[in-house]
Amino acid sequence: MSNSVIPLCNSKDLQEGDLAVPFDVVYEGQTCRAFAIRFEGQAQAYLNRCSHVAMELDFQPNRVFDNSGRWLLCATHGAEYHPETGDCVGGPCRGGLVKIELTESQGVVHWHTAYNLKAVEF
Repeated sequence: MSNSVIPLCNSKDLQEGDLAVPFDVVYEGQTCRAFAIRFEGQAQAYLNRCSHVAMELDFQPNRVFDNSGRWLLCATHGAEYHPETGDCVGGPCRGGLVKIELTESQGVVHWHTAYNLKAVEF
């Protein structure tokens, strides 16, 4: 599968340490939720799947940051991830989050499909 670039949201939709912008992808043959966030000025995206147990991180819709806005937090297990890399930094983790490549230009954030990710067709 070739790498495609897909518009995700307007740049202004990603506020520093605030709510995530959700989107759907196909990963390893399954439709999964993903999310985009802004951390230290950069747009980042990951599968919304804790590495401890394959559950979505957010307990409340699109809330993936802890109260400090410094870490991504699995609300169910307490696993903490670094927002820039997706690496586990605390709690019960088995590796890190699956990162999704983003680019940002002319006020739009785009996500990039890869060999193991593709867009969900509606």
